[in-house]
Amino acid sequence: MAQGLKNKSHDPVRAAAVEALVLIEQGMQDDDALHSVTQGKKFRPLDIRFLYQLVHGTTKMRRRLDHELRFYLAKPSANLPIILSNILRLGLFQLRFTDRIPVSAAVSESVNLALFMADRPRANLVNAVLRASIREPEKVKFMSIDENPVKHLADFYSFPDYFVEYCLREFELETTKHLLENYNKPPHATYRVNFLRAQPEEVAEILKKEKISFTPGKYLPEFLHLDKTGLPLERELIANGKVFVQDESAGMAVRILNPRSGQECLDLAAAPGGKSTYMAVRMRNKGRVISVDKSHQRLEVVVENARRLGIKIISPVASDIMKFKGGPFDRVLLDPPCTGWGTAGKHSDLRWSKTAQDIKNLVEIQTAMIDRAARLVKPGGVLVYSTCTIIRDENDQIVEEFLARNDKFELESALQFFDETAVSERGFVRTYPCIDKLDGAFSARLVRKAD
Repeated sequence: MAQGLKNKSHDPVRAAAVEALVLIEQGMQDDDALHSVTQGKKFRPLDIRFLYQLVHGTTKMRRRLDHELRFYLAKPSANLPIILSNILRLGLFQLRFTDRIPVSAAVSESVNLALFMADRPRANLVNAVLRASIREPEKVKFMSIDENPVKHLADFYSFPDYFVEYCLREFELETTKHLLENYNKPPHATYRVNFLRAQPEEVAEILKKEKISFTPGKYLPEFLHLDKTGLPLERELIANGKVFVQDESAGMAVRILNPRSGQECLDLAAAPGGKSTYMAVRMRNKGRVISVDKSHQRLEVVVENARRLGIKIISPVASDIMKFKGGPFDRVLLDPPCTGWGTAGKHSDLRWSKTAQDIKNLVEIQTAMIDRAARLVKPGGVLVYSTCTIIRDENDQIVEEFLARNDKFELESALQFFDETAVSERGFVRTYPCIDKLDGAFSARLVRKAD
């Protein structure tokens, strides 16, 4: 990146945001990019929050921003240098999608960035484009939703065509709009109260004292949905193990697994350990949870999370799932690699890094993994298949085809654990971001018949 020192008054936080946006566009995951650009910099917590807001927001809205910018460029079809295009995106994002940044600051800081990272002619272009977008917002046009609903929604809400097409096949138009809109909102954290260290009432009192509003989980009351972005009271609640950051939808998969004290349980693809630790807590720290993951480094995170939460029954095993030998087990939880389309609100880069081909590739992996997991379940034991995606090919299709070729297992409805608002007619757990503040997720309870 050019380090021209023609202008020393640029904002280092916004400069870091542009650097992160470039890294993400080049293929780096959003969290890794943010970690990279903050290394060695003395940003205040306030600066970090602002940086995250800018990077996640601009990345999510990349397609919408590019669509709008074309109406203000002299050569709309020209390929702009990657730094320049991201300075323009960042500037327009501040103008269109934030309400606390003064218009003058959004423009002047963008111009300063162009002077610092590029040159005077490009700074002049940034100034002209952003000022034109303020003067003439009506220049931006979108394809008619009646003429081409996919292009309209994909441009307006900033999503790839294939995902919008899927949603329109799966849901009604208004539900699709509601879903896409929810994915674009700033994500709020959910804290799972750790019964080994605290009670929900105790954590609720701490949050109330600090004037942090929240709502208890609809399906699992020990999950608290915070009405605030970031991780408030990190030192008081997370560091000392009173809570664990986990979405309620992930906890629902563990609930239908229903692990009990003294059982031998297996968590496949376990890192970073959210489900393993919740299993252990529900087992009252009695029995054993084998947490399998092929990454030694990620298993270290599982071990650290267990230590912080006071859990003593988790045994980490570094192994490829397809090569793991052990058991049989009373309970097996399989959370295979998936597209993650249920978490697109929290992972801003996901909508640009995942493709339709990824779904086909993952279906092959998921099919092999569920067959392998099934062989590790005791007669009379339970296998739960869960994902954090809303794509049926990765969910229903995997389970239905598994049952068709495996007569040793039968599907048990999740209605014994949750009401019909979260359980499909077939008995699967389904959650969506536009309902109950949960991530999109899927889980199915499969019981191995007794021999």
